[in-house]
Amino acid sequence: MFPGQGSQFPGMAKDLYEKNAEAHSMLERANEVLGFRITDIMFEGTADDLKQTKVTQPAIFLHSVVLAKCLPDFAPEMVAGHSLGEFSALVAAGAMEFEEGLRLVSVRAQAMQKACEMASGTMAAVIALPAETVEEICAGTEGVVVAANYNCDGQIVISGEKEAVEAACVKMKEAGAKRALPLPVGGAFHSPLMEPARAELAEGIEKAIFSTPVCPVYQNVTAKPSTDPDEIKANLLAQLTSPVRWTQSVKNMLADGADHFIELGPGKVLQGLVAKIAGNEVTVEGYQEL
Repeated sequence: MFPGQGSQFPGMAKDLYEKNAEAHSMLERANEVLGFRITDIMFEGTADDLKQTKVTQPAIFLHSVVLAKCLPDFAPEMVAGHSLGEFSALVAAGAMEFEEGLRLVSVRAQAMQKACEMASGTMAAVIALPAETVEEICAGTEGVVVAANYNCDGQIVISGEKEAVEAACVKMKEAGAKRALPLPVGGAFHSPLMEPARAELAEGIEKAIFSTPVCPVYQNVTAKPSTDPDEIKANLLAQLTSPVRWTQSVKNMLADGADHFIELGPGKVLQGLVAKIAGNEVTVEGYQEL
């Protein structure tokens, strides 16, 4: 499983670059594809430097994919990624070539940044409230606000227009939420406010060559496994304005026999979420380096 935005940290993938020849080569190729030395920012930049949209998404993608490609025994039976991480999962599973995936992630990041600048959007984490209640409150709040990330039972992120999100947060607390906390993000990801980014991403996806992955990819939009390239492409585009159904994806993976979850890339967010969803019935671990 592959993490999404927010998992980046200064120094990410530096050990891979310095200790593994294949990782070194892949990261240098990434610098050429992107047209700037993203590795300099990943290795030596500050946390603020890494928050630049054109850097954040490609950096997390690179850390995850390079690690997967360099692991000697990488042979997944199923894969999934959280939001941006879905692109990492697809490349790791062979549905897209490395450079193609990187170009697509770069297009996505820049298109999303433009969409963020067009509307005043934000996101908020709602803790300890049933999904149905969160959805009902969003539907009954004036303006644009939707459930955007189903992270685990009792942890849902809402997204939309700033005033609508703030109004929904007040209602969430009144309904019994332990917390309804605005997040320090630059926009309303996985909401209708990302619609302006659709045309650019659609063009990028249409140009990219997709193959049948080596194993099923549990996609955010449906939470179900897919190996069909056309279906994968359609879900990847829909993901832009649709919720990330992570809870449902993990539950479906469990139902299909998953008992060992490994997070590849920066951070440990997904390990924590899977542990909450699956409890003690599975093994959960992660790698940031070889």
